[in-house]
Amino acid sequence: MYKFIDLFCGIGGFRVALQKQGMECVYSCDNDPFVQEAYKQNFGEKPDGDITETPANRIPKHDILCAGFPCQSFSISGNRGGVSDPRGRLFYEIVNIAKHHKPYILLLENVKNILTIDNGAAIKTIEEKFGEIGYDLHKHVLNASFFGVPQSRERVYFVGIRKDANGEIDYSQPKETRKPIYLENIFEKDVDKDFFIYRDDIQILKDPLAVNYDLRPIRIGIVNKGGQGERIYSSKGHAITLSAFGGGVGARTGLYQTEEGIRRLTIPECKRAMGFPSKHYVSEGMQGYQQLGNAVIPEMITHVWNSIRVN
Repeated sequence: MYKFIDLFCGIGGFRVALQKQGMECVYSCDNDPFVQEAYKQNFGEKPDGDITETPANRIPKHDILCAGFPCQSFSISGNRGGVSDPRGRLFYEIVNIAKHHKPYILLLENVKNILTIDNGAAIKTIEEKFGEIGYDLHKHVLNASFFGVPQSRERVYFVGIRKDANGEIDYSQPKETRKPIYLENIFEKDVDKDFFIYRDDIQILKDPLAVNYDLRPIRIGIVNKGGQGERIYSSKGHAITLSAFGGGVGARTGLYQTEEGIRRLTIPECKRAMGFPSKHYVSEGMQGYQQLGNAVIPEMITHVWNSIRVN
């Protein structure tokens, strides 16, 4: 049985995926107390807190290192400080742990902007640091919309393979499934009226009945001036990228045309749009939306793992 660690674990997207593959999680960490409680509710154990306070030799031996390392310093909504940002520098904790334990495989996820920070200097540093400690790093930008998840969510997935395992472990880019799943397939019924918007500045710019099904968000209208969080999308397409932050009347989820009216997504719908089981626990209110917006999609990790071949 392969053993893995779950760094910056969030609500456990990596763990959901790899436990289904029969693997054992031997360590987890996240310094957000709300996340720690959610993780405990789901997996029966509370993650460690600040990884900088845990020496590498105190972390159990493992075969696979998983990390959705903090993305705020790399994302559009962050300050894009890259590895020089204190949050970006948490990347070096991954390097130190990998150097000490030498797991066979690294599974990492981050926002695609990580590839262009400082004109590519950040990703060059990341590749160099992993190379120095003995890993070949493969990376692909994948959109969840093309892998059976009804959300447009582009992320970079990294697979690091220990150089001395070349020939024994191979990796190729996951193949898109193009599974026909749409928002209307995940909508709840009898949603509370607080999720709906009733405003006189709603503009429907495209006939919802004339829209064809598509594996992408399909904008059909706007509220106010149509800024972030003020765009309305069809139920025949996909959700926009769920966000931990953001403003506007449709903050964090976007706005969608349903049979009952225009509204935001509920927490259960966001779970479905992230591919989490309905019973997966998240905090209530905005904390729950933030946890889902920061999460790693389990289905994507499954596709990445299934593209790794151990000879």
